[in-house]
Amino acid sequence: MDARFNMFENETGAKFAKRFANAGMVIHQSSLPRSTQELVSLRASQINGCGWCMDAHTKEAAAAGESAVRLNLVAGWRESTVFTEAEQAALALAEEGTRLADAQVGVSDETWAQVRKHYDDDQIAALVSLVALINAANRMAVIVHQRGGSYEVGMFAAVAD
Repeated sequence: MDARFNMFENETGAKFAKRFANAGMVIHQSSLPRSTQELVSLRASQINGCGWCMDAHTKEAAAAGESAVRLNLVAGWRESTVFTEAEQAALALAEEGTRLADAQVGVSDETWAQVRKHYDDDQIAALVSLVALINAANRMAVIVHQRGGSYEVGMFAAVAD
C-alpha cells in the first residue's frame, strides 16, 4: 500500500509539520527522561497501529541507547521486569490516554496517582503533552497511510526551529 498523500510536500502540511516539530521540541527539551519519552511514544503508536511512528520511535530510542530487550517488551510491559515503576506509570498513562473511548473514566485515579508519585509538575506537563502529541501524529500518519521502514534517526531535527 502506498501513501495516499505526502503531508511534507504540501505547503499547508509542511507549515503544520514545522509547528508540530517545534511543539515536540518543547517536550524533548523537558526534564522528562528521553527514554520515557520514546517508550511512551512507541507504546501509543503500537496501540494506534502507526507503523511510521513505531519505526521512528524504535530507531530514536535505540540511537539514544535503549536496549533491544526493553524495546521488544514495550507492548507487554505489564508482564515484564525491565521497566521501572516510574516508566510503568508513564506507560499506563500512555495507554489510558490513548484509549480514552475504551474506558468510562479516561485516565484512572490510580494511574494518575502513580504518575504524581514519580514525576514532578514539569515532567507531568511534558508527559501529558507527549501523549496528546503522539496520538495526533499517529492519526495523521495512519490517515494518509504513511508506512514505517524508511525513517532515519534525526530526520525531523532540521524541521524544528
